[in-house]
Amino acid sequence: MQIHQQNVRVLYKTILRLHRALPSEVRELGDQYVKDEFRRHKGVGKEHVAPFMMEWANYCGMLAQQLGLRGPKTATGKIGISFQESQLDHFDGQQIYQLYELRQSISPINEMEALRSDPPGKESSRGTKSSSGNTS
Repeated sequence: MQIHQQNVRVLYKTILRLHRALPSEVRELGDQYVKDEFRRHKGVGKEHVAPFMMEWANYCGMLAQQLGLRGPKTATGKIGISFQESQLDHFDGQQIYQLYELRQSISPINEMEALRSDPPGKESSRGTKSSSGNTS
């Protein structure tokens, strides 16, 4: 049991360390989510431990690859993977609710990112000025 606890702790700390490279808004959300999930799974049965650890190890590897391990706040471009709607068929009610809550919590972050990439007065990718509504 000691080795298992050590493995969980190493994975947990590695994920939080990787999150240091994320933009601050995303890091706060990610850190809280990781803490909540690890706390929620602290006393689960053996049948849930392996899938839990595998999914978080996959997340850890994917994030490390996307960040390129260049140091704090160095994340550029898209982070994460696309989510297919068909994957919802494999979720239970609790997981769907968690996904909904996660989506609600990242909506303000997505709006801020959209404003950063399309500031007022700048030509947007749609050929319009974002603040005046006039087309060019």
